[in-house]
Amino acid sequence: MSTEAKRAPVQKRKEKPASSDGQENVAPTDDGNGPTTEKDPEMGTVIEKESAPANIAGTTPELRRDLLHSMLLQRRFEERCAEAYALGKIGGFCHLYIGQEAISTGVMSMIRPDDYVITAYRDHAQALARGVSPRAIMAELFGRDTGCSGGKGGSMHIFDAHTNFLGGHGIVGSHVPIAAGVGFAIKYRRGNQVCICFFGEAAVNIGAFHEALNMASLWDLPVIFIMENNRYGMGTAISRSTANEDAIVRANGYRMEGETVDGQDVFAVRECMARAIERARKEKRPTLIEMKTYRYMGHSMSDAVSGTYRTKDELEENMKRDPILLLHNKMFEAGELTEGEMHKLDDEAKAIAQDAWDYADSSPEPPLEKLHTDIYTDTTS
Repeated sequence: MSTEAKRAPVQKRKEKPASSDGQENVAPTDDGNGPTTEKDPEMGTVIEKESAPANIAGTTPELRRDLLHSMLLQRRFEERCAEAYALGKIGGFCHLYIGQEAISTGVMSMIRPDDYVITAYRDHAQALARGVSPRAIMAELFGRDTGCSGGKGGSMHIFDAHTNFLGGHGIVGSHVPIAAGVGFAIKYRRGNQVCICFFGEAAVNIGAFHEALNMASLWDLPVIFIMENNRYGMGTAISRSTANEDAIVRANGYRMEGETVDGQDVFAVRECMARAIERARKEKRPTLIEMKTYRYMGHSMSDAVSGTYRTKDELEENMKRDPILLLHNKMFEAGELTEGEMHKLDDEAKAIAQDAWDYADSSPEPPLEKLHTDIYTDTTS
């Protein structure tokens, strides 16, 4: 099976005609054994109203299909991003998420629409999983005016206020204190949302990471810190950069719950998130989670897939645990999915990715007069 993906079950987005603003039209659903969903009149998407059933890690065949569809969209979208970058349609840096889709999908399927998400620069797939419009993301990557940040953010800075997706951030570890700030705001307002903060394993050596976790624990902030350990910080193996490779021990230093999970298994991700979310909502306590994963592409599009800091054999061995393949196999063995149905899901994901490309390619570039907008904000009103 090739390396490929779709969007998350939080917003149950099916292959429907998209409206002129880039949002797809869907109908509300309820699988009878999970979160009640309803249509968001502004976004035109279906959103979860509650977090999960009594057995929060339990899934139905319909939900499993949604999880698979989400991962397929992410994979196919990222593959088109690689193609667009090679053709010069995407400028600057471009970091692909291929291989890590079980994390984004599992996490986003467990949180509510009013929760917050903040992440680093490998952010396209996470935004898709969160429910940001594929059209708006691709337009942003193409630097077009219809992008979710008006074409000014690009690959590393996907932002969408409608879904509380608070952006990708390009400076390693710089966004971790912002997540603590969001957690503080939630607590200050007496809310029961959580803030999800994604970062790579290299960020655990950054001073801002330690300061943020110290404050989050000291002040009892509802933040879930998710370390996506794909074993390489750019081209440097964790064994060469981190004195103690058991990075989860950092949780002990801040009187915080810590847990390591198989990041290639979407069900393991969901189960781990269930515990962390309950802790954050009920106790206002933070959690540090290490999700062990592996990226199948280079650090960025300018980085070789293999042959420099990792071998082809290592890459091929890790691809045997492709998260899409693992979920596909479980569903196939359970009699829930035929190969024909798998191809149909895959075709739907390809169609959405192609539609996003076409939309972005036909969208206008930002007008010159917008060059100096969004630099300052009016705080007088």
